[in-house]
Amino acid sequence: MAATDVITSPRPRWGNAPGAAVLCLGAGLVGGVLTNLSQGWLPGAWNNLANSGAVWTMLAFAAGAALANRTDDHRVLAAAGALAEIGLVVGYYGYAEFGRDGLGSLAFPLLWLALACVAGPLFGIAGAWSRRGTQPWRRYVALGALGGLFGSEGLHYWLGLGYAPQAVACGALACGLPLLLGRTWKERGLSLAVAAPASFFTYQVLYGVLNAVSG
Repeated sequence: MAATDVITSPRPRWGNAPGAAVLCLGAGLVGGVLTNLSQGWLPGAWNNLANSGAVWTMLAFAAGAALANRTDDHRVLAAAGALAEIGLVVGYYGYAEFGRDGLGSLAFPLLWLALACVAGPLFGIAGAWSRRGTQPWRRYVALGALGGLFGSEGLHYWLGLGYAPQAVACGALACGLPLLLGRTWKERGLSLAVAAPASFFTYQVLYGVLNAVSG
């Protein structure tokens, strides 16, 4: 194994990690309001990123990455990711209710809350894995899963909606994030190899659920 592939697990340093996890809820609330406000600000196909579940999940990923040096306890990391995602949903729909014309049906807020409770913990842990882990494969999986999330959204725009520009924008992020966040070319290549099947798997599962609910 090459020296660059060795990833050591941090010594658990709780410090104020549980408190930091709770702060993720506040960050999520602010992020939810901002994503609601920013719709219409971004140009062209990139405007859809203001209303993107994949972009929301990046906050859970970032929360886990930020806490990676504080603790390796997966319960804290999962809680941080979940709170960040829940905050996003509450902030987004709360602003829609009180700052716009109302959120309408509760079906979609409740659905996104349910998804937040699944995606948030998973990507909170993945974010920490992307920074530190006991085995190198954890970084490949973490970065590949993040890329696959954008890949699945790109497939939805392409196959489900026929929006080619939006599909290209998501595809660029699906490939770009593993390339940007990877530390070595081997890591980048293996992360992209994970992202490709993850894109199709997530597309089938996630959008299958969303289509079933909306249908």
